[in-house]
Amino acid sequence: METYLRDILPRILPTECTFQLHSFPYKRNLQRLRSRLRGYARWLPNDWRLVVLVDRDQDDCVVLKQQLDTLAADADLLPRSRAGAARWRLVSRIAIEELEAWYFGNWDAVCQAYPRVPATVPQRANFRDPDAIAGGTWEAFERILMRAGYFSTGLRKIEAARSIARHVDPWASRSNSFAQFRDAVLEATSDRTLGKPPA
Repeated sequence: METYLRDILPRILPTECTFQLHSFPYKRNLQRLRSRLRGYARWLPNDWRLVVLVDRDQDDCVVLKQQLDTLAADADLLPRSRAGAARWRLVSRIAIEELEAWYFGNWDAVCQAYPRVPATVPQRANFRDPDAIAGGTWEAFERILMRAGYFSTGLRKIEAARSIARHVDPWASRSNSFAQFRDAVLEATSDRTLGKPPA
């Protein structure tokens, strides 16, 4: 995810905005995230915003989002879901079910990175909704690429993220969870119309 975002965020953010990425590989230990958020709350400048992004995996999306927003509120970082008209400090977003769903949502980028994969994958019933692919998104993605002659020893996730990200059009994704993430990033940085590329 970090590799992927490092490439696409500059295409989403206004040119005057900067960003930092911090990988937090402990989704199951939210107490560690709580401590980190409390640390951020002590020094975070007023014009900075935090975006917490996690894979849903097999978790209940609503419960997971509530947990993340509660952690933010407990750390005195007003979450977007509870801000009303106030300016929020943190928004949590969930990749459903994981990063590979975003690849399915921007299949043209996958085809540019891996030209032998079938361009018709998004037309298949199982893949029409990138956020509803059953049976493991990364496993399905790996199977398709292996059948096309890529990654014979298994999906190399960082390599795939780097190869695909450089071709992604963030404004053309069919993944609703990606669109929710993209629009939250835009909302954090400006009042421009959501869902459309910057002018």
